[in-house]
Amino acid sequence: MSHNGPGITLELGICPALLIIIFILTGCARVGPEFHRPEVSVLPNWMEEGDKRVNREPADYRYWWRTFNDPVLNRLIDRAYRENLTLRIAGVRVLEARAQLGIAVAGLFPQTQQAFGSLQYNRTSQGSSPAGSRPSASGGNASSGVSGSGFPSEFWQSQVGLTVGWELDFWGKFRRAIESADASWLATIADYDTVLVSLTADVANSYITIRTLEKRIGIARQNAETQKESLEIAEARFKYGTVTQLDVEQARTLLNDTLASIPSLEAQLRQAKHALSVLLGTAPNDLADLLKGASEIPASPPQVVVGIPADLLRRRPDIRSAEYQAAAQSALIGVAKADLYPAFSLTGNFGFVSTDAGQSRLGDMFKWGSRFIQAGPSFQWNILNYGRITNNVRVQDARLQELLITYQNTVLTAQQEVEDNLVAFLRARERAGFLAQSTAAARKALDLAVSQYREGIKDFTTVLTAQQVLLNEQDNLAATLGNVSSSLVGVYRALGGGWEIREGKDLVPPDVTEEMAKRTNWGSLLAPASYNPPVSGGN
Repeated sequence: MSHNGPGITLELGICPALLIIIFILTGCARVGPEFHRPEVSVLPNWMEEGDKRVNREPADYRYWWRTFNDPVLNRLIDRAYRENLTLRIAGVRVLEARAQLGIAVAGLFPQTQQAFGSLQYNRTSQGSSPAGSRPSASGGNASSGVSGSGFPSEFWQSQVGLTVGWELDFWGKFRRAIESADASWLATIADYDTVLVSLTADVANSYITIRTLEKRIGIARQNAETQKESLEIAEARFKYGTVTQLDVEQARTLLNDTLASIPSLEAQLRQAKHALSVLLGTAPNDLADLLKGASEIPASPPQVVVGIPADLLRRRPDIRSAEYQAAAQSALIGVAKADLYPAFSLTGNFGFVSTDAGQSRLGDMFKWGSRFIQAGPSFQWNILNYGRITNNVRVQDARLQELLITYQNTVLTAQQEVEDNLVAFLRARERAGFLAQSTAAARKALDLAVSQYREGIKDFTTVLTAQQVLLNEQDNLAATLGNVSSSLVGVYRALGGGWEIREGKDLVPPDVTEEMAKRTNWGSLLAPASYNPPVSGGN
């Protein structure tokens, strides 16, 4: 069997010794670089490590959200893990990559394994006959169905057989392809874990936002009630001439300003619930059933356990994904480089041919004498590629360098994210402490202002100012408490916590695999053991 591609093809006779040598060398040679994880800059310690609220001991971040001790949050994350659609997409991509790995593995076996058959009617041209249109020796001519050479100008021919072509993996091209596909498959699993880390953090942040907005709305409504009472007092005193209309209008202004803030907060609350609904895999709704229970802003623990910076290299799935992607690209250099060398193949055809020309009959096709055999080794070498292959190798190498730098940048960014969220958490806690004190002072100031106003010592403006200050302090405190918890969520996200909950579980839910199995024959690839390898050594 000949090759139709570019280059030079040479058919050789079968030589057992040559075949043995080829098979031996096939298992040894492998061109292209071996992948090594690039050097990265990792901090020896966190910058905030001297703070007593930071603990560098190793910890299990599998269920980091339980540090908030909020059963509602626990239920929401469990629901999101089971129902989130983005996570399901990531799981199906793992199946896709596993199937791609199967394609790569198939390259080690004969690449061409085809059965063929044909039945053809043939009529030769009179001009192609050696005798032209002259009558044959028997006095016949082309119109009689026999050419001038005595061979029929019209006949049928049939054939059936098998074709096998096996390009030997002499330079490791197919093994490098498997290496690349395997690393790409592992990268999709790491990408799944990255989605899961983001999902748990997004659910927690959405929940904290909802509780924070509920708290702020409650504060606004409570203050509106107090301001409404002040307005009624001012209107009553104005009616009896003890105060001017200025006090009434100031009280009304403050009340309406407070009421005006509520619709904006309610809109944000509704939007936060919509966002949480989508994370839970449901249509936007108020989530009344799921949110019933605790209504306070989740409180953060006094300490946060962060381990050491080097832990990020094994725990953060996006870092693992970047490394696997670089490894996959490194193997592709070998695939491209193998094209610089000759490709050795074993090819063969076996079949039966018959024709009704002359004394033959179509029915004789399956007689042993009608067989034909073509077999032997061959090689093809693209010797005049004008730099195409070499430049393709360079392209693959440049892509590898990009991914190596991406890996280094991912590690640096991961450290930055931990540091940023850690300092945000610690400073937000400090701010919350000051705001708690200022809120208590503002409440005491309002009580004094009301008391002195009733005694005639202070005017009504003092009361209104105290009310406005109290509202601002309470609102700032609630927002800051929400920021404290959200910053802690950011710390756990940056540390790469949460993906461990998928260990020992299916990456693709059974209802999805059942639907796919009905549509396509997936064989055993839908079994979790086929696409979800066990995690070892902290992954």
